[in-house]
Amino acid sequence: RQSQKMEAIGRLAGGVAHDFNNMLTVISGYSELALHKLDKEDPLFRNIEQIKQATVRAEALTRQLLAFSRRQILQPKILDLNTLIHNMEKMLRRLIGEDISLVTSLKEDIGHIRADAGQIEQVIMNMVINARDAMPQGGRLTLETSQITVDKAYLSKQYELPPGEYIALEISDTGVGMDRETQNHIFEPFFTTKDKDKGTGLGLSTAYGIISQSQGRILVYTELNQGTTFKILLPVVYDKPEKDENTRIRAENLSGNETILVVEDEREVRDLITEYLRFYGYNIICAENGGNAILLSERYDEKIDLLLTDMIMPKMNGRELARHITEKRKDIVVLYMSGYTDNSILEKGILEENSEFIQKPFSPVTLVRKIRTLLDDALSF
Repeated sequence: RQSQKMEAIGRLAGGVAHDFNNMLTVISGYSELALHKLDKEDPLFRNIEQIKQATVRAEALTRQLLAFSRRQILQPKILDLNTLIHNMEKMLRRLIGEDISLVTSLKEDIGHIRADAGQIEQVIMNMVINARDAMPQGGRLTLETSQITVDKAYLSKQYELPPGEYIALEISDTGVGMDRETQNHIFEPFFTTKDKDKGTGLGLSTAYGIISQSQGRILVYTELNQGTTFKILLPVVYDKPEKDENTRIRAENLSGNETILVVEDEREVRDLITEYLRFYGYNIICAENGGNAILLSERYDEKIDLLLTDMIMPKMNGRELARHITEKRKDIVVLYMSGYTDNSILEKGILEENSEFIQKPFSPVTLVRKIRTLLDDALSF
């Protein structure tokens, strides 16, 4: 019953976040356009700036809802979990303060995991913050990694996992612990035992969604006044960790004259994208659905440099549209956008290898920078 309840809440959260992300894209985008056109001394400038800041806070909330509902886009890579924790260590020490000692016990010669590095960092951060708040008088926080074998005897049906090798990350504190009633609700969104100004109740629900979407599980061991241990299990992979590609230089000259086919079923979002791309000099062809986009592509005799398409649309999704378009336009660049993922469209929320994606809500300048970078990359080949 608990699992069914979590799944139902997740579907609701994912649907709400999808629609809300489209609204936020419009609000944030037109706020940014207005700020570009106003002088900083204009009385309206500060008001619109406040609107823009509010959308940033709202975007953070929708990201947490999407993580819980397991409908976010993941861009997983092969990761060395020990290295990831080591790189976070200084930040974690600052986060917990001087009255809590941080101990790391990272077992060498263990396998790797395949996950989204930013999301795993978020999980660790959320759990470390919870551990800190559970030790108001100070204490000890321990992060420990190991590799374990999961068989049918290892886990109860409550935490069912396919048999195999797993990397285990245990995050343990010496804090106040939890009673049984609290344990039954800790992964539910907006459930919190903290004061209103100290937590939204989304930290553990977000962690739950991220680990579940990464084919793992979170186990909890706790007793009142005896501390808490969260044990995260993620499947082992033995491939070598992938190099970080974030060294790509971001394009700063954003103007261009290339032709872009924009496919978006939400008119307000489509209008915003069109206005902003034309502002930077791009030639735009607009379509409200996949069928219309294919028709426009077939009628357009000149080169179309980039297809910008929403992932989730009626009748034809973004991937199906891209397959149709690229059959005849082999050199077209494809950029997907979405406010969430649907498991029937994107299996387990994971993009095909080498796919390019931008998450809604995005700022218009972020979109243009992404497009300019992709087009420049295509020219360099």
